[in-house]
Parts: sequence; structure tokens; C-alpha cells
Amino acid sequence: MALVDRDPMMRVIWTDPVTGRNGYLVVHSLVSGLATGGTRMRAGCTLSEVEDLARGMARKTAVFDLPVGGAKGGIDCDPKDPQARGVLRRFVQAMRPYLDAHWVTAEDLGVPQHLIDEVFAELGLHQSFHAAIRRAPDAERTLRRVRAGLNAPVPGGLLLGDVVGGYGVAQSCLGVVHARGWDPESTTVAVQGVGTMGGGAAHYLHEAGLKVVTMADAAGTLHDPDGLDVPALLDARDRFGEIDRAQVPEHVQRSPREDVLSAEVDVLIPAAVSYAITPAQVPGIAAKVIVEAANTPVTADAEELLATRGVPVIPDFVANAGAVAWAWWLLLGRVDADPVRSFQVLREEMLAKIPPLLAAWDAEGITPRAAALMLADERTEQNLAAEARGQGLLSIP
Repeated sequence: MALVDRDPMMRVIWTDPVTGRNGYLVVHSLVSGLATGGTRMRAGCTLSEVEDLARGMARKTAVFDLPVGGAKGGIDCDPKDPQARGVLRRFVQAMRPYLDAHWVTAEDLGVPQHLIDEVFAELGLHQSFHAAIRRAPDAERTLRRVRAGLNAPVPGGLLLGDVVGGYGVAQSCLGVVHARGWDPESTTVAVQGVGTMGGGAAHYLHEAGLKVVTMADAAGTLHDPDGLDVPALLDARDRFGEIDRAQVPEHVQRSPREDVLSAEVDVLIPAAVSYAITPAQVPGIAAKVIVEAANTPVTADAEELLATRGVPVIPDFVANAGAVAWAWWLLLGRVDADPVRSFQVLREEMLAKIPPLLAAWDAEGITPRAAALMLADERTEQNLAAEARGQGLLSIP
């Protein structure tokens, strides 16, 4: 078994005393005494799901050589529920011993960064990166750098912290395009999900000249063979992240939301929910490459079937790791509030990581996931050896 696939070191199950809703914390591994991973909220969230996500976080931090382990939080509650904010606040309060010293969390499905930061501030923890920031020699200075980076404006009126994850996914896709030698303007893309990851990826791929022909949200699939007007569709999203159909041009084709998975495109980006592609969906997959923007959107058995059909899957712990990698580069001072510098570093990292995964697939039939896991294991062994020697891996300026 791969080192990053070992059983988690800790599972915590919490029950909200007010609503009876359950929340979960899974710490898969600690490096330098820290673990990182977002907190999600969705109806039906399970301990097993959070455990899978924590394992994925451990893989991400290893692949990007970050001096921290993997963890994840999850709450079984609909984020649209009027009681959701109170549930989140009580969950954070209950997890405070871990959040104060060991667990660095951030936004995830159903929990935007501004909301979790508001809750942290209310509880006197200032910001969700608190457990790492408090280790800095000048914690206030580090906190200012983190806040400046997260809130740095980027073109389009958005904030750097809100778009960097989607930008990283877009760069993963461009890594595929470069590795395959495809003409960007002729490359077609389908995106399932128009939230932080999906919407951001669609925006930056559109900006790079690729043809985003299919997009789907909870209300259905939109398709235009000549390419969708991505900026206009994203501007038409409501507060729940769904595109207002009244603002969609009449010529755009509309169909059920699951149709996005069978779109005839070069690249399919599942960026909505976990376990979206199971063996039942595999026969309908027409894409040449799948890039995982959501966490575990392709089940293991589905990925095996796709491999037999010659469809490689760029795994989530590489493709969507841009947000966590960037957050830690910000903490460690590698990037700051300059979006140009952040985008440059993330672009270079992604464009360097994707081609070797496809090269291993083309030359030896090694799946991108297997190749990335070998890299994660190598980095994990190096980290374990360094900690055993008493060498500090974490230095936050």
C-alpha cells in the first residue's frame, strides 16, 4: 500500500446539539505537526467521504512538496438551510482545539472562504489559516500577507483567493493541450459545475482561447458547438451558483444536467460533486481526456474502465491542487498579493507536472494517477526521513 494511502491517524464525529446534524474531521497525516484541508457542507456528507477527501489532501501536499499533512472537515447539512451558518459556527467552535494548533482549513463545497473567515473572526481565531499563522515569528505580519493575498483584486472584479483554484485547473488542462500538441483554438472543453473550480477553469480556458462548448449546473446542461459566451454565463449566476436561464441566448441548446458527461469534446472537466462518474456513465464518455476539478469525481472502478478505453484521467490531487498549493506558498512567502506573480508560479508548476503523467501513460501504460502516487510516495518518504532526523520542514516568515 502506498504511504499516502495508509489509514487516517484520527477521525472525529460531532453532533450539533441544536439541530442534530453531524460533522466530521479526519486527519490523515501530520507533517511538522500540521495538516491542511478545507471544510465542506452538503446534505448527505458522510465520514467515509471526508476520509477519502483527507487522503486526497495528503496526496496533494506530497505531490506539491508542501511541509504539511492532509485533513478534511465535512458537515451533513444543506448550505441553503437557514440554520447552516449556525451549524458551521458550532462545528468550528467544537473543533477549536484542532484548529488552534494543528488543522489549517479553508473553503470547500458549500462553504465560501469569506464565510469561514467570518466565523473564525467571531471566535477570536482571526482567519482560517490560524494554526499555521500562529507559528510565524511575527504572526500579525503573516496574517496581513495572507489577507492581502486572498483579497488581491484580479481583472473582472474578483479576488485572487476566489479564482486561483480554477486558474490552476485551467493550467492543468493547458498542460494536457501542450503535451498532446493540440491547437488551443481547436480544443473543445466541457465543464460540469460553474462554481469556484468549474467556473474559474471555464473562464481562464476561454481566456486562453480554448472553445468551451458545454457547461452544466444543477439546473441542466448548456451547449453551443461554436463555443459558449463563458463570461456572460458566469455573470448570470445567482447567489446559489446557478445560471439564470432567462439570460441565456435562445440558440444555446439546453438538456438534462447529466448530458455534460457525454459531450463529444477533447477535455471533460468534472468540477461539481464527488463520484459523478461511475461505471454506469463510462459507456457514454466521449472525451479524450478527463481532468478532475472536483474531489474524487471519478470512482476507482470507473477510472479502470476508462483506462481500458484509452481515456486517461488527470487525478484531482494534481489537477485541483492549485488552491491549496498557492495558499501554502502564500503562507511561506513564495508568493504575495501580486496576482501576476501568483499566476506565473502556479502556471509553471502545473505545466511542469502534467506532461510527465501523460508521457508515462503513453510510453508504459501507467495511469496518471499511478504515476502521481509514485511521486507522492517519494516525497512522503523524504518528509518522514527528515522529521525522523529532527529537521524542521516548516518555516513561515
